[in-house]
Amino acid sequence: MLDPRTHTFLEVYRRRSFTRTAEELHLSQPAVSQHIRWLEERLDARLFVKQGRAVTPTRAADILYLRLSCLENDDARIAAEVRAAADEAAEMTLRFGATRTIADYVMPRILPRQLDADPDVRLTMVVGNTNELVTRLDRGDIDVALVEGPFDCSDFEGTALSTEPYIAIGSRGERATELAALLERRIIVRESGSGTREILERNLAARDLSLADFAGAIEIGSIAAIKACVEAGGGISFLYRVAANDELERGSLSDVTPPDLTISHDFTLIWQRGSIYAGRFRALADTWRSWLSDIT
Repeated sequence: MLDPRTHTFLEVYRRRSFTRTAEELHLSQPAVSQHIRWLEERLDARLFVKQGRAVTPTRAADILYLRLSCLENDDARIAAEVRAAADEAAEMTLRFGATRTIADYVMPRILPRQLDADPDVRLTMVVGNTNELVTRLDRGDIDVALVEGPFDCSDFEGTALSTEPYIAIGSRGERATELAALLERRIIVRESGSGTREILERNLAARDLSLADFAGAIEIGSIAAIKACVEAGGGISFLYRVAANDELERGSLSDVTPPDLTISHDFTLIWQRGSIYAGRFRALADTWRSWLSDIT
């Protein structure tokens, strides 16, 4: 429903290349250039600056992309909604993303009730770190994302589902100690781009510290593997308490959170800023929040 020339602009912005855009959209390169020139003339604004074979977006292009990418994704949602209304066999789909902590330890408490509440809606959940999900949200691959890490409030808006304690864990029988003592230990962390890791790095930076100040660091992309390494005495780690509740109750892990590093952070449902579906997404967040409150 959007003018095809707007789709051309979005692809050029994402790919930073007229040539790659032409290949992706099965257009000639002169056609891509004409589409961009038409937009520039209509808006009276330069959108791209050529740098060799690549192009660099201007500030005007940044603003246009922010608005049009949201419109493009809403356009697809409208089309799906209309098709579902016209064809009884068509399914409505809720496509959402969740970071690994939320997918493994929060969504199992929500999904059964969501399936009961809307049995005719097909659910699709994508799991990834915060950076990956923000990229998918921007491209319209998912409608909303549940994230634990910071996000760009100029591009996305959202509402918190819960506020979760963020703790340090050690092996069986270990006791809490000052942060300075933990720095003498090996630390096991998630991959770069993970919200769990970014929260730690930001709080360390606020104290003029970094992961390099620990005796050693290991990067592991699996929460289960991190907990197993800590249980075996391989080091300490930081994660959300909800991800270690079972082990803490069994005593196979210990809460060794330093009293001088007490942290909590929101698990947040986010969506593209400016979406016409914001009211629906906010209502979904309210429902999920109430379900979590019932369970806890």
